[in-house]
Amino acid sequence: MPKIETLPDGSSRQRHNLNHQAIEDYLKTIYMLAQDESPVSTSRIAEARDVKPASATSMIKRLAKLKMVNYAKHYGVTLTPSGEKLALEVIRHHRLIELYLIEALGFSWDEVHEQADILEHVISEKLEERIAAALNYPEFDPHGDPIPARDGSMTKVAVEQLSTIPSGRTVWVRRIIDDANSELLRYLADMGLVPGTAVTIQTVAPFDGPMTLLVDGEAKIIGRNVAASVLVELA
Repeated sequence: MPKIETLPDGSSRQRHNLNHQAIEDYLKTIYMLAQDESPVSTSRIAEARDVKPASATSMIKRLAKLKMVNYAKHYGVTLTPSGEKLALEVIRHHRLIELYLIEALGFSWDEVHEQADILEHVISEKLEERIAAALNYPEFDPHGDPIPARDGSMTKVAVEQLSTIPSGRTVWVRRIIDDANSELLRYLADMGLVPGTAVTIQTVAPFDGPMTLLVDGEAKIIGRNVAASVLVELA
């Protein structure tokens, strides 16, 4: 995907498309970061977008002029109602597309994030509704993330990191935190740690050592750092 500054003069349509995509990407990023901490600092946004702080600040000021965010220097960034609405719309597109690519086109769950990142910006509301209807209006995407409804509401499930669960407990896998990490997703799939799977914690080694899990009747050993990326619901 080319960057705006690398385009030759006269590429007005492509510049418009990339500007539109950049706005949506920033709003989505701010929304996701705000789930952990709000207001969101410019440095966190820059890190998440993999850009220099000055570039992030420039885009944030632009979003503020568009009344998509509230921004004050040394305070941070929050989404306005219109900014949050657009962020949720893009997230809805992304998560519906991920599920559709798996259910209808046979993609694996480690392949769909990159494809959805591209398609989320271009599908129409009519196509989005057709996809949702074809999937029977799902509440969760393939990685367990909730899919926003048309009104922005989402199903919420109380979850904890698998790495924090003591031995002897049985849990249900609900979400994977880093759904963009294809290698991690393939590893977790091989371990059987996918949303909807029941897992019993057999042993937990001390000093952040590995955990032994019972998954579908088989003992699996998983590092504590990997277990931290798996969110579970207590059975």
